[in-house]
Amino acid sequence: MAHFDEKSGVVPCLTPWGKWYQTMEEIFIEVNAPEGTTSKMVKVIFGSKQLACTVRGEELIKGELSAAVISDECTWTLEDNKLIVIVLVKSSRLAENCWHSLLKDQYTADPYIYDQMEKKLTLQRFQHENPGFDFSGAEITGNYSHGGPNFDP
Repeated sequence: MAHFDEKSGVVPCLTPWGKWYQTMEEIFIEVNAPEGTTSKMVKVIFGSKQLACTVRGEELIKGELSAAVISDECTWTLEDNKLIVIVLVKSSRLAENCWHSLLKDQYTADPYIYDQMEKKLTLQRFQHENPGFDFSGAEITGNYSHGGPNFDP
């Protein structure tokens, strides 16, 4: 069975250097680099609340993350010598932990994109809670903010 995001797509927040998007567990950052970039030209520094990305000596991303990550589990790769993919592992892996922005007050999702991100994380939560069902193409309305309704008795 295909992964939930592969079937349902992603909700990207576009930035001057590329885009970022999220799942319940991770933040994905795609940084466009000049063609011919090598891994030696890239420097990515992870902290539990900090991120910095420098490409060919130019600092593209630097600041305090919106929420904590598990820095030892974060990774980056260089694809096709022109795309840097950074994966941050969220400390809180719940649907209600939908990030408004990548960094504090930087790279903020507009209200429509954030709404779509919350919907996606709520559907992903439903998928985790009900593994026999496929929510990848589902539509959701009503109360889906902050991870959706609480069904606990």
